[in-house]
Amino acid sequence: MKIEYDPVRDLLYLYFKEPLAKAAKTVTATPGVHLDFDRDEKLIGIEVIDASEVIGGKIEFRLPEVIHATTGF
Repeated sequence: MKIEYDPVRDLLYLYFKEPLAKAAKTVTATPGVHLDFDRDEKLIGIEVIDASEVIGGKIEFRLPEVIHATTGF
């Protein structure tokens, strides 16, 4: 997964496939949030227009901690 944010355009895009993957269909989930699907109807990306407004403030990302089953860490 790749995440890009353009603060000038306030545009957020989450890639679930390589960025060059072509969307065959785009569906509007809610105003300003668009879901891109490939030919096999698999979600390849999410675009959020006016991201700080849609998300509700400052754009920042926190990744969850990963606990490995074998080590507990």
